[in-house]
Amino acid sequence: MSTLTALARAQALATGAAQPIATVRHLHLADRPLVFVPLTMAGEANAPLAALVGADPEHPRLLIVPQPRNRDQRFAFAAALAAELLPYVDGLRGVAEAVPIDRGRDVRHRYVDAPQLLVPNAAGISFVRLFGRSTRFRRTDGDYPVHPSVPLLGRWLTFLADRAEHPGSSTLLAMTDALTLHWATGQSAMEDQNLAALLGWISPPPGVSGVVAAAEAEDPAIWPPAGPVTDPGFDNERLAPAIAAYEAALDDEGARLLAYAELERLLRGQLQPTWELMWRGVALLRALPPGARVEPRWAADRDAFTDYANYVESEESYPQPRRDGAVAAAQRLDRLERAQASYAAQRAYDDPLVMAGHRLTGEAFAGVVTMAKPDRVDDTGKRPVLRPRIMVLTSDPVLMAPGAALYSPARPSQKGTVVFVTPAPDGAKTEVVLELSGGMGRSLTPPPGSVPEVGERITYTTLSEAYRPGASFPAREETPWTHGGPPTDHVPTERDATEDWS
Repeated sequence: MSTLTALARAQALATGAAQPIATVRHLHLADRPLVFVPLTMAGEANAPLAALVGADPEHPRLLIVPQPRNRDQRFAFAAALAAELLPYVDGLRGVAEAVPIDRGRDVRHRYVDAPQLLVPNAAGISFVRLFGRSTRFRRTDGDYPVHPSVPLLGRWLTFLADRAEHPGSSTLLAMTDALTLHWATGQSAMEDQNLAALLGWISPPPGVSGVVAAAEAEDPAIWPPAGPVTDPGFDNERLAPAIAAYEAALDDEGARLLAYAELERLLRGQLQPTWELMWRGVALLRALPPGARVEPRWAADRDAFTDYANYVESEESYPQPRRDGAVAAAQRLDRLERAQASYAAQRAYDDPLVMAGHRLTGEAFAGVVTMAKPDRVDDTGKRPVLRPRIMVLTSDPVLMAPGAALYSPARPSQKGTVVFVTPAPDGAKTEVVLELSGGMGRSLTPPPGSVPEVGERITYTTLSEAYRPGASFPAREETPWTHGGPPTDHVPTERDATEDWS
């Protein structure tokens, strides 16, 4: 938690209302997201009990498992979920766009849209990940066959869960995480995972404070848990008798239909409030203007979607392995670390409130340009080069030493190297002299506006969104013996489909 977020939390508690910690939306919101509210049976690892799913706020589809311990019913639920998710995914593959590569000498194609799955909280993402793992290896023939759509569902759920780990991705989002990225409440981070309580702070009913609205939201009789685990009181007093009545009526068609209808009524009552909260959250996020760098990150999601969709259709297509090899795991970690650094810089560049948090930690400072020498030329090298210098007067703490490389959101392609850091005569401010390079063309005369002018207020930070090349790793077949040696080619087996909890 940043210092600024901690302060916003304190202000939220003092005022009784959530405080904004962002001025723009830092994630993509699809025109037609697929909302998925899962519910699992308490005491059973990842056993689906019910779900509301759909892209239409007014017409969700209810899926239920009358007896979650019944394997056949659980995979019938998976087939029903596949009937919702797979057409949604396929519907986004109709139109592709040409993307220039190799400096315009060639093009590649990617889909103009990608799937976006919204779940209530981080536990919903965990459900998607585990349910994908428990379904993607299932066989459609032999013993215990499943519907042909079930393994494909598992592969797409796994793809979405993997993308959720990628910083800045918007293909699978937890609504609680999306909201707390933009608002700070007066409750703990754990309490923020309760969607009803979180929205109570952010958007309470008229005349009610966030504190009171959040407290009321903790009553499971009024606001059932956002899942995926049900409330113990509901389990004991209502769900268990309804499941028992369904099992007792298996030999009586009329009684069974009545018992099934009662289960539908109970489970819809548990899920419908969260379904409505999800769309309230979507409306709140949609009201924020998107950040300038949201669309490029969504383009990366569309690239990943295109690549995986093409792989799924290829002849040598297999489900994702249960575990990555040593080299693949290291490469993935390297990609995630580079994506995290880039995402942090992009958010700060897009949003002055986020940048303010970095100013408090000494990773950035803002000030006014008091001196500028835009035509300064450095002729100490083999050829003269344009190296303007500017002086920035700031009241922020400056922790950067001479030689540090800094960047400005106003001119992201330009680098400023710290030359001097000197306390100002009044002792309350600091003078920072920077030498500029890049973003000014190749001549010895800078284009208008490429060098900050005297009187301009500007921000500099150590955060950079410049491309960072990946680390060097050995080839897969050169995996050292210390890491298990070269892995064998992954071919799914019967054992892959065996899980203690499935």
